Amino acid sequence: MSNPAPALDLVIFDCDGVLIDSERITNRVFAQMLGELGLTVSEEYMAEQFFGRSAAESVRRAEQLLGRPLPADFEERYGERSRAVLAREVTLMPGVADMLAAIELPSAVASNGLRVKMEITLRATGLLPRFGGRWFCIDDVAQGKPAPDLYLLAARTFAARPSHCVVVEDSPTGIAAGLAAGMTVIGYAAHTPAQRLLAAGAQFVLDDMAYLPALLDAVGRERALQPA
Repeated sequence: MSNPAPALDLVIFDCDGVLIDSERITNRVFAQMLGELGLTVSEEYMAEQFFGRSAAESVRRAEQLLGRPLPADFEERYGERSRAVLAREVTLMPGVADMLAAIELPSAVASNGLRVKMEITLRATGLLPRFGGRWFCIDDVAQGKPAPDLYLLAARTFAARPSHCVVVEDSPTGIAAGLAAGMTVIGYAAHTPAQRLLAAGAQFVLDDMAYLPALLDAVGRERALQPA
């Protein structure tokens, strides 16, 4: 008799704010550059308005706030400045190293970040070997989050059934993408209030990565009881 298919096929992590503590750094650089153009914004406002957005989406939002186009080279300069700071300062989110060592499911990373930025942050935090060939960025798809393209690409790459995949996300934008892909979504409330993640549709929320292995086991057991 053949063995039954596993209850879960794949866990897919967002990168920034889930595995890597980078968003506070990039938001700081972005706010500094907006300040140089005469727009002063707080860190709290940055988190509210730009959290989970791609660089291009952030530029469009900044132009709305400014009421005029940003300089033509703004996005390029922002990329250069933020990547330089990330290479020096970026760290793993608390508990990530131990969590990754504890989970047994196949895993991947899917992010709205550009490939050049992701390679820098994954390398700087030591995750590049861990996720070699298993990380996906906005350059890989026609549409970034909240579209489901990134998560569906990860599932196709590993022949994983979307309904048997779990997404770990920390923003409403990413949660929308995971739900649109037909996956179970766990919200990570390190920098985002848990209620905001639940309101966005996350089925589960945690605030400590130490709990994730046990939660994945529980989700797997629950999924095993459901019809195939």
